[in-house]
Amino acid sequence: MMLRLLKHGRTPAGRLSRRWMSSGSHSKTTVMSFGDGSHGALGLPASIIGMGSDAYEPTPIPGLPPDVVTVAAGHFHSLAVTSEGHVWAWGRNNEGQLGRDPLSPRETWNEPKRVEGLNKVRVQAAFASGVISAAIGDDGSLWVWGSSKRGQLGLGKGITNAALPSKIETLSGEEIVKVSLGWGHALALAKNGNLFGWGYYADGRIGKIGRELEISPLESNSTKLRSKGESSAIEAAAKSVMEAIEKEKDMPIIWEPGSIEELHELKVADVASGLDHSLVLCRNGTLFSGGSNVYGQLGRAIKDLGMQPVDINFLPLSIASGLGHSLAVCNYPSSEPTGNATSVISWGWNKSSQLGREGPDDIPQVVEGLIGESPVSVAGGRAHSLALTTKKELWAWGCGRNGRLGLGSSADEAEPMFVEYLEGSEVIQAVAGLDHSLVLVGE
Repeated sequence: MMLRLLKHGRTPAGRLSRRWMSSGSHSKTTVMSFGDGSHGALGLPASIIGMGSDAYEPTPIPGLPPDVVTVAAGHFHSLAVTSEGHVWAWGRNNEGQLGRDPLSPRETWNEPKRVEGLNKVRVQAAFASGVISAAIGDDGSLWVWGSSKRGQLGLGKGITNAALPSKIETLSGEEIVKVSLGWGHALALAKNGNLFGWGYYADGRIGKIGRELEISPLESNSTKLRSKGESSAIEAAAKSVMEAIEKEKDMPIIWEPGSIEELHELKVADVASGLDHSLVLCRNGTLFSGGSNVYGQLGRAIKDLGMQPVDINFLPLSIASGLGHSLAVCNYPSSEPTGNATSVISWGWNKSSQLGREGPDDIPQVVEGLIGESPVSVAGGRAHSLALTTKKELWAWGCGRNGRLGLGSSADEAEPMFVEYLEGSEVIQAVAGLDHSLVLVGE
């Protein structure tokens, strides 16, 4: 197979004619990847892209079973779950997040392989961070593996490594339906709407769980950096990082899952973790945010630590977080007879146009380029964003480096662009790692 690397014509969302596609069950699925291939997260052999190379368009991953039902993207690795409940993994394995020996040959990490040690459970969904992986069984149990000095495994005090998938016993009896993982924190949502958090506790990124909230050394130092002039920025940054590393030796950690105090009276519908912030959508439509607000990713005027309501004027339906930006699919006024439509709202870091719009970064506002396209889900990476619509179409915007937008080039895009390579395909799911993306396509 020859990977096309030339830049193709790209169409802004607001100027594209509608394309209707058939829907239904899929007897076969294909996982495609694009973006940065330096960590092996694309799962593509060197014969297709070259060792450590990038893919500029969605490219089928040849080593996976034909019955994948869901995919997940960690910072630098990827996961896939089959209809049989098996988990496959590929990409970075320095922390054992693939469920393989970290000393296994690095040149094999880009090869998808089945994760061993999950024979006691039939997996229905998987999730990933930069250093660990997680899987939910059909019984609602939660299993984790990898290595995290920030307590992200949730297996108990001082436990920083799990070479094989290990069950989080603290959550036994809870039917977990979704997990979201940040840099060092974790959130787990139960079917009954209860929410649990654990891991790195600074800045209130997992709310309040039986301890006083603390400001992260990195957060407090970043505030100092923003007040300095350009000439001293590099020198100050180096000093800041060293100071923060020293302070983080005594970082606040919640080693096991606990209930979030601010949400005790509320039932949760969705969760999303950025690198060091979190979004929590409640069933009553209230959207909360907590954690770092360096880029305005909390979307609220209230600066208090912990979970506080986002200043949003639309009703959120689902949410996602990039490294430092936030996304929400919301109800949006429509001229259609039903009066109902959806659009994407964005706020936070916008250095590479990952918000897909102009206007204030720290205030949730509509991505106008997707009005009329009926988005149903969104995903955010380090500096790029994805949206999937009811027509099974994929749109991408933000940083195009390494081909992470799947548009055939490395150019940044300031507004949503239709991923033309997938035209005629039914995209079932789209997820974003830091610098790569995965799509699940039905056939």
